[in-house]
Amino acid sequence: MLLNELEKYKMHSQKVKIFPTLQNSIDRALQMPIPEERTLILHKLVQYIQSKLDQGKDINLNFICTHNSRRSQFSQIWAQTAADYYGIQANCYSGGVEVTAFNERAVESIKRSGFRVSAIGDVNPEYFIFHSDDRSPLITFSKLFDDPINKADQFAAVMTCSHADENCPFIPGTEERIPIRYEDPKVFDDTAEESVMYDQRSIQIASEMFYVFSKVRGN
Repeated sequence: MLLNELEKYKMHSQKVKIFPTLQNSIDRALQMPIPEERTLILHKLVQYIQSKLDQGKDINLNFICTHNSRRSQFSQIWAQTAADYYGIQANCYSGGVEVTAFNERAVESIKRSGFRVSAIGDVNPEYFIFHSDDRSPLITFSKLFDDPINKADQFAAVMTCSHADENCPFIPGTEERIPIRYEDPKVFDDTAEESVMYDQRSIQIASEMFYVFSKVRGN
């Protein structure tokens, strides 16, 4: 018991120094109210993470939407940032059922939030997303949910869009299937509201991922 408590203490003490501009975005996300109906949806993810932590097992989250281009990418990035922010050792992945590309509008929104981003490639670029100098970057690109970069054999499948949730009845490796759906900012592409709505969706996801990890006991 004492050893387990010591390991939990170490896990929760290894927090990172977030980039200042990104910290401003996080502060905004932390202040956003979350409707009760959303907290009920998020509670299942809190329970999954807590259960894994209590058992001393790896926490693997795979955020899934159809094209792995917008909402699942936002979710992976913000969830990993929240886990590191609260000192919780978690592996956050993302994927889809079709390969396209990490949408450039979503990438620009991530940059505006304060992440540092570099990229290689053209058709489906690999983006390196930094939230701190203390951590290696997330490597993000559009991929299938079972792409080799998503190393976990057992994970929670967090379904971030209705299409993927309704059309993928079976996802191998899933321990729990947790629908946390978001509206697609794609509907605002090439409109005057494009940037605002992408940022709005991003900060909504940020607020909910930070809420989830803040509710894990030990913080």
